[in-house]
Parts: sequence; C-alpha cells; structure tokens
Amino acid sequence: MLDKMTSNQRLMLAVALSIVFFVAYTAIFPPVQPEIADAQKKSQNIELKQDQQNEKATQTTVEEASGHAISIEDQVASSASSTILTVSNKDFILKIDTLGRVSSKELLQAKYNDKEDNHSQLIPQAATKPLFVRFLDEALNSEATKVAYSASANAILLDDAPQKVILTQKLSNVTVTKELTFYPDGHYDAVVSLSEDKRYFIYLGQRPEITEQMMTVSGAMVYTDDKITTIIEDGDAEGRKSFAGVELISAFDQYSATIMYDFSKETNIIVERDKNDNPIIYFDAQQKMSFKGYIGQKNYKVLESINPVLVNAIEYGWFTFASKPLFQLLSWLYDIFGNWGWSIIALTIIIRIVLYPLTYKGMVSMQKIKEIAPKIKEIQAKYKGEPQRMNAAVMDMYKKHGANPLGGCLPMLLQIPVFFAIYRVLLNAVELQGAPWALWITDLSRMDTYYILPILMGASMYYQQKLTPNNFTDPLQEKVFKFLPIIFTFFFLTFPSGLVLYWFVNNLFSIAQQFIVNQQFKNAHDAKIALHKHNETKEITEKKND
Repeated sequence: MLDKMTSNQRLMLAVALSIVFFVAYTAIFPPVQPEIADAQKKSQNIELKQDQQNEKATQTTVEEASGHAISIEDQVASSASSTILTVSNKDFILKIDTLGRVSSKELLQAKYNDKEDNHSQLIPQAATKPLFVRFLDEALNSEATKVAYSASANAILLDDAPQKVILTQKLSNVTVTKELTFYPDGHYDAVVSLSEDKRYFIYLGQRPEITEQMMTVSGAMVYTDDKITTIIEDGDAEGRKSFAGVELISAFDQYSATIMYDFSKETNIIVERDKNDNPIIYFDAQQKMSFKGYIGQKNYKVLESINPVLVNAIEYGWFTFASKPLFQLLSWLYDIFGNWGWSIIALTIIIRIVLYPLTYKGMVSMQKIKEIAPKIKEIQAKYKGEPQRMNAAVMDMYKKHGANPLGGCLPMLLQIPVFFAIYRVLLNAVELQGAPWALWITDLSRMDTYYILPILMGASMYYQQKLTPNNFTDPLQEKVFKFLPIIFTFFFLTFPSGLVLYWFVNNLFSIAQQFIVNQQFKNAHDAKIALHKHNETKEITEKKND
C-alpha cells in the first residue's frame, strides 16, 4: 500500500500521524525533559569529605542524611511536630513547625482550588520540607530531631511591609538560629547560623503537593550561572550529583514551585534520591548561611518582580527557546485585552499572519498537484514496471506545471514546532488558572465540561479537511485520513480550554485561507474555460466569414 503512495502523500500522512502520536503519547506519558549534556561539566558524583580512616562510617552517615532515611525520619518528625509560627495574608497561610521547617502553605485564592473546591496545599505532608536542617554528626542530629525551636512571634500578618521572625533551637553543644523575613508576594529571606562550626545541610523540600497534574513534568531543577538547566523528573533520580555556581534550585509541579536562590557562588548543591527515586535537593551550609526562597505559583510577573532569575523556574521543555518569547507576547496581549481568552485568539491571529506566506504557498502547491493528478496517474500507468523512467517523467510534469511535491508538506512541518511551543505555553501558564474567557468557559486551564470547544474544533478540522485538496489513490488511506478529526476530538476532550481554543481558532483561519486559495483557482479555471470558449467562438466566426 505504501509503495503506491507518492512522496507527497507519504509526507502528509507522516505529518498527520506524528501529531497524533505526539498528542496520544503526551496524554499517557508526560514528555521527558533531558538533562543538557553540558551540565555534566558542572555535575559530578561526589563523596562527602572526611578523614580516610572514617570513610566507611561517613558514607553510611551521608546516606542517612539523604535518600531513604530522610523520608522515614522526616515523616516521624512531622507527626510529632506542631506549629510554632503562622504567617498569613489575604493570599496564603504559611506555617512553621517545631523543627523550624515550612510545614504548610495554603493558597487562599479560589482560582487555585482543586476539583473538590478545597484550597491548594503546596507542602506535602509525608516528604522532606523546606528549611529542614540536618547535621552530619549522628548524635547531634538525633538530638536536633527531638528539641523544639522557639519563635520570637507565634503569628504575623503580612500587609504591605515584610516582617522578620527569629527561630532558635538550643542544643547541647550548639545553638541554631534562623532569621526569616517574609514578604507579601510569597518570598522570604533566610539567614541560618550556628553558634559553633558544625557540618550541616539545609533542604529545599520536595515538590509542591499536586492537586491536578496534566501532561506535564514534575520533579527538581537546578539552574546554573552558565544558563544551563538540569531537570530531574520524579521517578528518574539516579544517584548523588553536585552542582556549583547555582543560581536557583526548584522542586516543581505543573503550576507551583518551591524555590531557593541567591546562594554564594561556592555553595555546593547536592541532588539525592528518595526510596521512590524522586529527587531531593539540599546544600552544604556554612556556619552562617544566607539565601532567599519562594513557595508558590509560577506566575511570570510575580517571579520577575521578586528577582528576574526566578523566571527560569518556569520550564517549557525542548521548546523553551520558542515558548518563552511566545508567552511574553501572550502576556503583552493580555495587558491590552485584559482577558486571556481573547489574548490567545489574538496570538493565534499573529502566528497565522507570520506563517501566512508559508501556508499560502503550501496550499497553492497542493492545488497544483491536484490539477495534474490525472496526468500523473497516466504517467504511472504508462511506465508501470519502470520506476526510474516513471519518477523522471513525474518530476518533469511537476516542473512543467510549477508544482512542488514537498510544497504542501514543508509548511506543515514548519508549523509543528510552533504548535509544540504554544502547547507547552498554554499547559504551563499558571496565569490561565481560574481565568475566564466568555460564556461557559470560566477556567482556561481546565477542560470544557460541556465539550463544546472540542466538538467545534473537531468539526472545523473536518470541514478544513473537506476543503483541502488531496490526491489519495488508495480508498483505505483516504478513510484513515478522514478519521483524524475524530481522533483529535477524542484527545482534546480533556485538554485545557485555552489550548483547544487556540487550535479551534487556528482551524478557522486555515479554513478561511483555504477557501480563498480554492476560490482563486476556481476563478482561474473558470477564466481559462471562458477564454477557451471565446477562442472557439472566434475561430468558428472567422471560418464562417471566410
């Protein structure tokens, strides 16, 4: 069957199937974010340094300071702890427990509520928590898990100004002090100091609690000063790695992140794995250690206002190079329209205008191929059994009529990266959470519960297919191609409304453009027939006059 297809048909089918495969695959398996190879020069397997004669004991202790032992001991500590500080404002409630950790952060905005309409909780109950301090010395660490911190205040209300709180833990041989300054936008400054120089680690905490995860990556990220991003997905952490020159570390899900940043350049960042092969990030702390942190939604403007480096915590995977500027354009349009739905429509229009020359050229080429399809069939029949002569004759026919067999497919291929880039933007944009468009669409980050948009998208795709010329020679191939709108509709049923809206509007512009091209060819064809009839009439008249 494939042998009977022209190269144009094979490419068209490959493009269609590649998009279907992409949608189907990412719906089932979140896309893998590879670690950039260059990051290896920043990353290496390390052994925590101690005297050579204590190497075996040290390695055991380090394993207990990370990985499997963390989850077990931290869960036990969690069940035994209670809240010593509550930080609140109109947007969130954050709690610090007796071990000096961020034990809870609840988002109060209704737009972030889960499907059960409960407030989003960003800190997992059974996982390592932000600001957890762990000592390398086993005896000291054991004592630290039993002695409670005290706080200079048990509750603070954040209005417009930041507020400072001091947490203190008095152990037998050392006093731990955490000086924390909280800001209304969700970030904080931290200064952790010890009265005596002891080796200890501070933990980022594991990723926020997922309320709804859809076809996106979750895990941990390390962003270094050479602009290299390393992502370790949940379930893929392999062993201990260390990083230097780190700008920020993040534990993230689709919309939220726990971030620490603004370290000293010499800070050694370590990535470990827990018993489920999920990444855990911590760093080797100094006797007096200062850094900053953020726990909340990955809202671009909020992160940029805190520190521009934080926008690198918003990951788009392979297509970051295209997705970042597309989101900035979308955000600029939102500033104009004040509605994310209309902004998506405006973005679609801009993309269609930019790609218009390519798509127009492809449509014209497909029309030309359709016109000469009967002649191509004649050539294939004439040179059946002589593939070389047949291919040469077919190419001559294409050249004679100015038709490019790849002209209809290359523009489609070039549009695929654009689709993937906007796909990642609309899936990762927390700004779409709770953002209404019009009528029944009240949240562009969630599926259309009435399935109206997906059905309209499928119908528009079907009508576009009807308008688009094709030269299928095999009825079975044509039937398979006609099933694509149904397949796309099925997968788009659960997609975010914002993404379906983009695809639907894109289809409408494709229909309008295809209609224009078809009309142009029809007019040219009618003019050709009219000219031919005119010439015939003229010839008959001249003969009569003779």
